[in-house]
Amino acid sequence: MKLTDLLREQDLFTHFNDDQIALLGSCLARVRLPRAARVLAEGDDSREAYFVVDGGVRLFRDTPYGPCTFARLTPGRFFGEESFVDQGPRSCHAETNAVTDLLSFNPVALSVVQEKDPRFGVALYWTFWRSLAERLRTSNQELLRFFEASQDAPDAPTIDSQRTPTGEFRLALSEKREVFQEQKLSSMEIHFLTSLSIEKRLPSGEVIFQEGDLGDRMYVVLEGQVRISKQIPGIGEEALAILERGDYFGEMALIDSLPRSADARAHTGGAVVLMIPRDVTTAILDPRRQTSLRLLQILCTTLAQRLRGVDDKIASWHMLTGPPPPLG
Repeated sequence: MKLTDLLREQDLFTHFNDDQIALLGSCLARVRLPRAARVLAEGDDSREAYFVVDGGVRLFRDTPYGPCTFARLTPGRFFGEESFVDQGPRSCHAETNAVTDLLSFNPVALSVVQEKDPRFGVALYWTFWRSLAERLRTSNQELLRFFEASQDAPDAPTIDSQRTPTGEFRLALSEKREVFQEQKLSSMEIHFLTSLSIEKRLPSGEVIFQEGDLGDRMYVVLEGQVRISKQIPGIGEEALAILERGDYFGEMALIDSLPRSADARAHTGGAVVLMIPRDVTTAILDPRRQTSLRLLQILCTTLAQRLRGVDDKIASWHMLTGPPPPLG
């Protein structure tokens, strides 16, 4: 089967048009590897992304207490894209767990094509956004496996996720505009986000959303800090990330329409956030329209760095508590 035909069959590439599929195919190589072949090594500076066509890949990190597995990837899944997105070193090893067919994405070729055709870049980063969101959800859930045997799970705080926001107030448009200008968005994007976002002031500890809530908006931090956390049975709240000015959060539920995978609260000292409704996000990030490549790159980088942080947490818990129950 030709690469272009193979790509058209994959859900992650359905938003590419025929010309973009052809360009993408020119940046790929198909690789067949035996079982137990090392694809990536932790600490490497390589930038290739990989897509599993057939077989499987295990993502793991070596620790003094044995290997810590982050994920077992099946056909249709990406890996390695976080290093392409944020230019950081590999955060874990990747090894085949069966005879495996991969598509290897050449980072130099992709960058050249993206420079020539920004709409191709939008389609590419939209794919990476979906992939990173899926992997981050998996990693967030992986934290819970260390504590499955615990019978002392704390009760989750009860909140009404549909309640009317209590902290809305009015800011000068110039104050909102500045945070988007700092991110080097276009004038159209700055105007769009400034005029259609809703500001909200939050006291320390106030819940913005809770794990399991349905998501209809994303957020950006304007002032203060926001804590992303997860309730761990028998342990309590485990902070996953502390977000500061210019950081986005809550965007994952908008791309995959799944419930929130973690809690978000104003951190010590409180916070001011801008709420960006789903219809605004859809309009500015639709890959079939004149979409913001810069904003997609920011969101992908945010997810890549958050994924690295959660994997660090998983490795730490592995060393503290021993390996979790086997993956199903």
